[in-house]
Amino acid sequence: MAKTTKKQEVSYAEAMAEVEQILARFSSRQMDVDTLAAEVKRATELIAQCKERLMRAEREVNEVLGTEQEEVR
Repeated sequence: MAKTTKKQEVSYAEAMAEVEQILARFSSRQMDVDTLAAEVKRATELIAQCKERLMRAEREVNEVLGTEQEEVR
């Protein structure tokens, strides 16, 4: 049976740490040109995950604050 692969999500902190590692390798010219595209793709995926988490957290906070403000009135 074929295994379904799903992109593994990591925590926000883990994603940011991995992006920073990728940037450090790129900045210090330690990144092999053969892996450059894959590294950039991975960084882009991680950044997208982080953006989504931030937007989700913002929505949730706004919902909580909106609910609390309505209760005060």
